[in-house]
Parts: sequence; C-alpha cells; structure tokens
Amino acid sequence: MKPTLLILAAGIGSRYGSMKQTEQFGPSGETITDYSIFDALRAGFGKVVFVISPAMEEEFVNSYIKKFPAGIKIDYVLQSINTIPQGFSISPERKKPWGTAHAVLMAAPKINEPFAVINADDFYGRNSFKIISDYLKSVEDSSLYEYCMAGFNIRNTLSKYGSVSRGVCKVDENGYLAEIIERVKIIDTPGGIVYIEEDNEVLIREGTLVSMNLFGFTPSVFPWLDKYFTGFLTANAMNPKAEFFIPIIVDRMIKDKLARMKVLPTDEQWVGVTYKEDRPHVLEMINNLIYKGLYPVDLWKSYDARN
Repeated sequence: MKPTLLILAAGIGSRYGSMKQTEQFGPSGETITDYSIFDALRAGFGKVVFVISPAMEEEFVNSYIKKFPAGIKIDYVLQSINTIPQGFSISPERKKPWGTAHAVLMAAPKINEPFAVINADDFYGRNSFKIISDYLKSVEDSSLYEYCMAGFNIRNTLSKYGSVSRGVCKVDENGYLAEIIERVKIIDTPGGIVYIEEDNEVLIREGTLVSMNLFGFTPSVFPWLDKYFTGFLTANAMNPKAEFFIPIIVDRMIKDKLARMKVLPTDEQWVGVTYKEDRPHVLEMINNLIYKGLYPVDLWKSYDARN
C-alpha cells in the first residue's frame, strides 16, 4: 500500500506577512509545495491530502489544484478554529488555527493508510521523502504504533534573517526518539547555535537532530490526537495563542509508552520562507537544482503519474 502525503497549509504566516503557501518560486509558477509533491511521488507516495483554511478554499479549488496532471490523486480538508468538540467555548481574540496536531486530526476522514506529514512552506529534499516512504511501506499493519520522522541536522535548518522554532530531539541507542522539546528563538551566534530562554542563551550541540515536521504515522494516531486535543482544550480553550503542536503530542505518546518513533537522519539542506528575506535564497537554490538537472524547468508539463 502506498503511503499518503498530508500537507499542512492552513497556517497563517505572521512573520512572513502573506499567504506564502501559494506563492510562486519556480520558473513555471511552482510553489515550494509543488516540489515537495514531485519529490514525494517519485519516492513512492500514492496520493496527496491538503489541510487548508476556509479562506483559501476558493483559490485552491479554482486555481491551484488544477495545475496537477490527471492521475495525481489530490484531496483536501478544512481546518477552522471553530472545529472543536462540543461543550467548549473559545476566546473571541483567537485568530490563528489550533496548530499542526489539530490540522492532522482534521484529515482523519480522508486517510486510511500510513501517511507522512509536512509543512506546505518547507523544502525538505528528495531523500527525506524517500526514507520516510520506505519506512512507512515496511509497516505492514496500519494499526501498529510504529511511527517515524526525518531528523535534520540543526545547522541545515536555520534562517539568516531571524530566529526559528525547532523540535529538538534526543535519540536513544536504538535510533528511536526518546524526547522532543519545542525550542523557540533558535539563532546562530559566533559562539554556536543557541536557543533563548528567559533572556538566557542556551547552547545547542553541533549535529543535534531536529524535527521539521516531516513525520510518518499510521491511522492509529488519530484516536489519540482526538483524546489529547480534548485535554488540551480543557486547559487552553480561552487562551487565544495556545497551539496544539505535533512534537508535543509525539513526546506525550512516547512518554506514555503508547508509540515508538524511529528517527531517520537526513543530510538534506532544509530551506523555507520564515521571513520575506528568505525568498531570494529559496529562489537561488531551486534554480541551482534545476540547472543540475534534478528538476525540470516546468515541473508538471511532462509528468506522467503512471511512472
């Protein structure tokens, strides 16, 4: 069974300042997401499901989705701040979605096979999709709590133009995730890579693996996401900024001994558009990869979904 690619595209990029999920970066109008889909299909994924916001639905259906060749299976679900269990009220000040784990939960009706999760605005590299696809295909029983993630070298994930947030990973002797902690305000300094906590700079060891939200799951994760989201709302429903993040849930499942997550190291260079200043670098990188022959100039013009 071919795994599914789940693309999280409903987030509002407050630091970037625009709807970056549909911004064009390739010479023929390709988005970063197009390159991820292209790489995933070549790596053996069978279909693509998007999580989008209601505000994006018209543009997505009438424009973006039509670019893909016949034979590529594309579907979508909506993530709304109002999609919560009965009995909860939310703060009128809330503007952003509930976070990445809530976005994954929204896709439960569309996915019955192992699946990978990615951010729409991150470029992961072909090998990253290959290692996740190979692992998911090895999980024969979709009910098993055997998950995986791509572990990126933290130095390959930084922005030159500001701080970033990353899920910093601790891996055990067997290559499984022992702990994942969301660190915010990570920057590169002359003294090394640090995260800032209460105005203190805490050094992060070189070579540390971090999560870029490229996870591999089976459908067994959905009931637990539902359970944990109810608990999250009990504590945070009226907090307008609280978010239900995938790394937090993964860490909880591991500590509760409900699942194991294999960390699959990748040496790929991550690039993304956290800030507007990142855009020229992304454009240059994509053009270099096209020049090297790794991508066609027009990504979908001659694509054959049967291959």
